[in-house]
Amino acid sequence: MAQTQHEATGAGADFDLSQFYQIFFEEAGENLDQLEQILLHLDLQSANDEELNGIFRCAHSIKGGAATFGFTDVAELTHQMESLLDRLRRHELQPVPEMVDVLLESADAARSLLARHQAGEQGEAVPTGDLVRRISALAAGAAAPAAPAPAPSPAPAPAPATAVAAVASPAVPSPAAGQPRQLELEVGPLVQPALADAIKELFRDIPGLGSISDLPAPAPGMRRFAVQTSSSNDDLLDLLAFHVAKEQVRITEPGAPQAAAPAAEPAAGYGLFTDAAPAPPAEPLQAPAASAPTAEPRSAPTQAAQTAHTAHPVPAQSLESTSIRVAVNKVDQLINLVGELVITQAMLAQNSRGLDPAVHQQLLAGLADLDRNTRDLQESVMSIRMIPMSVVFSRFPRMLRDLAHKLGKKVEMVTVGEATELDKGLVEKITDPLTHLVRNSCDHGIELPAERRAKGKPEHGTITLAASHQGGSIVIEVRDDGQGLSREKILRKARERGLDVSDQMSDAEVWQLIFAPGFSTAEVVTDVSGRGVGMDVVKRNITALNGTVEIDSVEGQGTRVAVRLPLTLAIMDGMSVGVDNEVYILPLSSVVESFQVQAGDLNTVAQGAQLVKVRDEYMPVIALEKIFEVPRLDASRSSDIMVVVEADGSRVALLVDELLGQHQVVVKNLETNYRKVSNVSGATILGDGRVALILDTASLVRRARH
Repeated sequence: MAQTQHEATGAGADFDLSQFYQIFFEEAGENLDQLEQILLHLDLQSANDEELNGIFRCAHSIKGGAATFGFTDVAELTHQMESLLDRLRRHELQPVPEMVDVLLESADAARSLLARHQAGEQGEAVPTGDLVRRISALAAGAAAPAAPAPAPSPAPAPAPATAVAAVASPAVPSPAAGQPRQLELEVGPLVQPALADAIKELFRDIPGLGSISDLPAPAPGMRRFAVQTSSSNDDLLDLLAFHVAKEQVRITEPGAPQAAAPAAEPAAGYGLFTDAAPAPPAEPLQAPAASAPTAEPRSAPTQAAQTAHTAHPVPAQSLESTSIRVAVNKVDQLINLVGELVITQAMLAQNSRGLDPAVHQQLLAGLADLDRNTRDLQESVMSIRMIPMSVVFSRFPRMLRDLAHKLGKKVEMVTVGEATELDKGLVEKITDPLTHLVRNSCDHGIELPAERRAKGKPEHGTITLAASHQGGSIVIEVRDDGQGLSREKILRKARERGLDVSDQMSDAEVWQLIFAPGFSTAEVVTDVSGRGVGMDVVKRNITALNGTVEIDSVEGQGTRVAVRLPLTLAIMDGMSVGVDNEVYILPLSSVVESFQVQAGDLNTVAQGAQLVKVRDEYMPVIALEKIFEVPRLDASRSSDIMVVVEADGSRVALLVDELLGQHQVVVKNLETNYRKVSNVSGATILGDGRVALILDTASLVRRARH
């Protein structure tokens, strides 16, 4: 089997397994993520069967796929993990922290090995010998059994009548696994008859798998084969899963006693069927009844199959997949096309404004339908790119566990608003800044257990990750109940670095000092932090996403860092405003109100700055004409309309000539196509083909504030 990869892809081979590589790598990554999440939340004192079986299924699925493709290093490592996990789920061993540690390290190693295979064997392979020895030692009894085993032995025994192989079957099929067995393989219903030929080609192209021959078909659309193989049923299922769903496969052994069929184990949902009526499970498949109510299947099922947990064969049509895997570049291409459609629709809407409604009633009604359908299409397409924040949050428990262990701290992580959705492009770019913020909270914020006890706090510190929608933005918060920021310490460090600070600065201004390049309050440089590199990068990365960072802290009680981002960078609702012949776009989510103003309503203060009074509140005035140096063709005309915008909790009034309307705009990256322009976040194409700048309201608010 070790030669599978080369044999299947060599010259003259009719069947190329490499076409399934990407599917395997993606599913293996998902299984490793799931395995890691379950391990991190595992209660060692009272681990339940569902969790232990879930970890086992993840390892088994990776092992089967790796063996199929000839990735023997991954197959061997996950086989060792599988052996330890099998003893755990049979309650022959009590889970201990050392087991969790070695399994997490093994998952990391498997991830690295898979990445190397995916990259075409580039780079050095991660050594796994030490991991294998540690796992073997733990599986051999380094951890004490949870309880004496009852009389029926849980160890697997040969049972030729069962349709499920023993757990500790080798990762790579070989004659040493047992004498060749005669099986009957029933597959279907098949939508594409050619799939049956592909299944037969597997036996021809993979050395050592065995032989296969046709038998009379039991029904239209079904295929039946006689198979001779020394491979386990699980390995056969993992291999066939690349052509047909496991639910469409039925494996039986001719002449096997019907009473031994594992009807009580709900194999139907996992691709294993039996003609016998429901019967008690065979002993070799099950831990003692007192420790586990039901045996778990050996293969890694799909989510749809898990829901079909029944002892009777389930019609294939009830197990249809509810999702498909699509490459991100295809979704991006679709979004670009929808963006062009939005621009075209805006052009048609603009050109139809002068038409007589009585004469062109049908045309205008069609354009109104087009407008509505375009908006619905845009919202549907954008929702495809939206990903729940749980995808981001799930990366931190493992990191926090390792970091807290290294620092000698006790930290718990709490997540709020995991279902809040964010654009995939932003998810990828926000992960690194959030990682640094979480590390900072653990390193600088949370105190050591003894220090927390002395302050009357619980030993375990808490770091909270929260996400929520606010208007057209998403706010992600990193909160901790640690020691908080020290105003005096930050000011002292700032003066040492020659920064211009004063004791009259507000707390918010002092907290912003930590974002200065190279700024650090750490007394000792460690491998975790203290070099002054990070917080300035965090702010720069978030600012590049048109986002902002706010800090709130109380010394001795904790710190809150809030990151505010737009929901998406592709399409948004905007308000277009005119200054002479120029058109600018304001994000509609930032617009509060608009009103007409008289020259006498403006008050000039120091250095020529202007203020306007709106309902007993004075706010700064920014004339777009001056900011962007718009040339006046009509010198007698002046701006007399105010648009109040809000960002970072502050408001400013923008002075413009006219309000042109509200509509969807397709955001184009100005920096990629031209260069970075201050106070501008992007550009768009108007219905008449002109380019309009999208204003960065947060930047304008900061400009007025300073």
